[in-house]
Amino acid sequence: MSTFFRRLSKATPIAFSHAFRGQSQSTSSHFRFPVGAIAAISGGISYFYYFSEPNLVHLDQINEETGPKTALIPDKWVEFKLQERAKVSHNTQLYRFSFDPDLKLGLDVASCLITRAPLGEDAEGKTKYVVRPYTPISDPDSKGYFDLMIKIYPEGKMSQHFDKLKPGDVVEVKGPIEKIRYTPNMKKHIGMIAGGSGITPMLQVIEAILKNPDDNTKVSLIYANVSPDDILLKKKLDMLAASHPNLKVFYTVDGPSKYWVGGTGYISKDMASKGLPAPSDDTLVLVCGPPGMMEHVSGGKAKDWSQGEVSGVLEELGYTADIVYKF
Repeated sequence: MSTFFRRLSKATPIAFSHAFRGQSQSTSSHFRFPVGAIAAISGGISYFYYFSEPNLVHLDQINEETGPKTALIPDKWVEFKLQERAKVSHNTQLYRFSFDPDLKLGLDVASCLITRAPLGEDAEGKTKYVVRPYTPISDPDSKGYFDLMIKIYPEGKMSQHFDKLKPGDVVEVKGPIEKIRYTPNMKKHIGMIAGGSGITPMLQVIEAILKNPDDNTKVSLIYANVSPDDILLKKKLDMLAASHPNLKVFYTVDGPSKYWVGGTGYISKDMASKGLPAPSDDTLVLVCGPPGMMEHVSGGKAKDWSQGEVSGVLEELGYTADIVYKF
């Protein structure tokens, strides 16, 4: 079992010590979607369907003279091998993918990557793909691996594909896609509202701040879930908050358990006003979660996928589009 998974076993709801028994161990550019991509939203999951594309490379086939300095190649699909997987919650899995240990992934904070999987053939016999963006939760500076935390949806074409993966299988990846460029001390106080697996880009920013001793940014996170059992990486977040006074975390759930001591119900004006920094030039609020939560809290993105206007709870509290960023 890798050192990473032993460490993470202390930071996740379910012990990882049983997850691998019997298993063998086995500077970025902007990416643009091709014109032929079709985007759709269904049940809070974004899918992008691609037709066959010949640009696929294998990292072990690239020599030092012509090879990349990072594992990701913005304009080519690269195969990454699944090294390990482990259960995080009743419906969420953690996947570690490996690559050349001399390389970094090539991901800035905050950025995501894109994965694709074959989805049959079109009328002309060309392969169709389902494509899904994910935000790694591993340190972008790590060499030789990256980690994806993926919620498995019963009707999710890509998450179902991931659920069938075994160590040694490969996934095609392209990117990165930069969402918002974080720089140390760019704001005095960053507020975050996350729902479910929307915690992943927040964790990427949080860890970038906390690992930098020269970054004095305060972070206030409101994390909403259906139930206490659905809170992803709660122990890790609690450990980070306990050891870093500049991080505050507040949890709220729709269905609290008998001994639940956090918030209850949807994110309210009262929760947001108490848990987030007040609107100002020195603050930024990041929002990521399922469409219903986004509409309630900040409003969704515009039809052209630009940020759009701010509405919902944040608008009522005086937050404007120059303060709010929607992942």
